Order: sequence, then C-alpha cells, then structure tokens
Amino acid sequence: MVGKTQKTQGFESAMSELEQIVADMEAGKLSLEDSLAAYKRGAELLSFCRTRLEDAQQQVRVLEEGVLKDFPATGGSGQPPSTSS
Repeated sequence: MVGKTQKTQGFESAMSELEQIVADMEAGKLSLEDSLAAYKRGAELLSFCRTRLEDAQQQVRVLEEGVLKDFPATGGSGQPPSTSS
C-alpha cells in the first residue's frame, strides 16, 4: 500500500487508507524510507479528504440557502413551486 500512486476511489476508501497508514506509523512497523513514503501518501490523502469535505459543505450551504428555505405563501393553489429543470 505504501509508496503506490494509486488513484483514490472515494472519500471512505481514502479515509480507510489514511487510518491504516497512521496505525502502521504509530506501531513502528515501517522503515525510515517507508515512513517517508507513507507520510507523503498520507498528506495526499489528507488533501483529497479535505477537498471532498469542503465540496460537501458547499453543497450543503447551497441547499440550505436555496431549497431548504420556507416557501412564501402564495395566493394560488397552495402547492410548492415546481422543481422541474
């Protein structure tokens, strides 16, 4: 796992890999060279996870500011506005 330049498939798999790297480093299982490679991979995974979390937070903000607002009372049918796009 350490030293590979595999493409991260998703947030959960990146977190799992990051947790394994941390566990291996804390356990002292790695040589100095492997520790450096693990640290580099961990930094890449951390950056990826932070970006994914920031993206998710932005999506939540958009939803909260738009879709999740109370609909204004209209004198019409009492139905919420259509969301067809």
